[in-house]
Amino acid sequence: MAEAKSKKKQRRSVPTGQLHVQATFNNTIITFADSKGNALTAASAGACGFRGSKKGTAYAAQIAAEKAAEAAKSTYGLRTVDVFVKGVGLGRDAAIRAMSSFDISINSIKDVTGVPHGGVRPRKARRA
Repeated sequence: MAEAKSKKKQRRSVPTGQLHVQATFNNTIITFADSKGNALTAASAGACGFRGSKKGTAYAAQIAAEKAAEAAKSTYGLRTVDVFVKGVGLGRDAAIRAMSSFDISINSIKDVTGVPHGGVRPRKARRA
């Protein structure tokens, strides 16, 4: 009978990665990923204890960004990130500014907000 050996999981070191900020009017979601785009850590304003309309505020986004940055820096040793911002919420700038207090340097900031083209299907014509 073979003995079950328990291997200690090695902590992966990811010095450079990506920061994805999804800022809607109702919530802000912060995700740290490696350079391929695989998620490392994530936090949101709702997960940080904010409820209702307070989730969409800039302060809630700042707290969520600090929580995610702390986890990414301590667990994976993240030092530099490329920022991808999506959405039009209040937490866009606040999440990026929170990175300066954690010594995470920002290489680039890119806006990946979806732009509608063509719009929605029009209503059917009114009967005469």
